[in-house]
Amino acid sequence: MSVDVPRRIVIFRHAKADWPPQVPDHDRPLAERGRKDAPLAGRWLAASGILPQFALCSTATRTRETWKLAAHELPKRPRTVYEERLYEAVLGQLIEVVNEVPDDVRDLLLIGHNPGMHALADALANEAEEEARSRLDRVGFPTSAIAVISFTGSWKSVELGVGRLEAHWAPHDE
Repeated sequence: MSVDVPRRIVIFRHAKADWPPQVPDHDRPLAERGRKDAPLAGRWLAASGILPQFALCSTATRTRETWKLAAHELPKRPRTVYEERLYEAVLGQLIEVVNEVPDDVRDLLLIGHNPGMHALADALANEAEEEARSRLDRVGFPTSAIAVISFTGSWKSVELGVGRLEAHWAPHDE
């Protein structure tokens, strides 16, 4: 696949997590609301025709559970890699991970945590569809939120301001 093709990065924050006592942060499970919201996110992706070929998911329990529930709503589950570097990743680390994606992947989905997911969506979007930018600015990046960024080029070329924010969704939109 040529490196000068349109691509999308789907940035997906994990669903609402529980805070059980004595459980390390990495091992926190989804809360009841998270178990309801994650499938809504998957249905939104499917209904929007956003069907990533490749997913990179944080190794944290809440991200893995979110992805399992959301992916179940897609017509076809994309190849998924559980990536330790996505847990507690900051903007620069997230861009490094994206830069390593093989160029045969056209649409990538990242499932991770805030503040990194919000920072990535905001930093990559040099341009924006007006409603999507307004929503990102107004709503922020709550649990189960999704931002879709489009750009043209190779994954190695992803850097600040490279893309266009095409869509922003959160479960309370339903």
